[in-house]
Amino acid sequence: MAVAFWILAVVSVAAGIVVFVVDSMARATFALLASLLAVGAAFLLIDLEYLGVLIILMMVMEMLIMAVFMIMYMMNPAGLMPMKMVHNNRGAVIISGAVFVLLTAGIFLTSWPQRRGEPPADPTRELGMAIMGSKMLVMMVIGVAILATMISTVVLATHRGRYDRYGEDLKRRRPLDPGPGQGPGLPAAEHHHGHGSCGSPDPREESG
Repeated sequence: MAVAFWILAVVSVAAGIVVFVVDSMARATFALLASLLAVGAAFLLIDLEYLGVLIILMMVMEMLIMAVFMIMYMMNPAGLMPMKMVHNNRGAVIISGAVFVLLTAGIFLTSWPQRRGEPPADPTRELGMAIMGSKMLVMMVIGVAILATMISTVVLATHRGRYDRYGEDLKRRRPLDPGPGQGPGLPAAEHHHGHGSCGSPDPREESG
């Protein structure tokens, strides 16, 4: 178990370093996912099953959502083109080094309390009650708010909805989609009628 723990620790740190070495957002996203999966597996090794599974599930979903939004909104859709992944190098090194020193000092200088009593029969339930026992209603509301935010984001990211394409009553058989080089709200026939220079003239109009 000790060997597996150290292997996971090395994988976690190495994958975290890769995040800042690769030159694309897509590769950085999956490197971060690998690092966090190793952390979750390490929690499983030390018998913290709830936290380990929670980390793995949350990080998988979070990284997948990050990849989707990255592809949707970045000017580099695939996230594979070379780009600079590190900015303000000197400031980042100073801040990260100071934080590392403070955390390391805290680990060795803190007087950690000794465990008293026996561990509970169901540590998962006790942990859940300690974290969310008095805040269950708040967490439920936050969950609904997050879901509404995700749905709103998808709606805003969609340029044309079904009511734009099939009408307010959704009874239009063929969707009202623009053709190549046409405006976003007119079908081919209407667009050509509205702009006489776009497309061939109507023979009936010439004869009239």
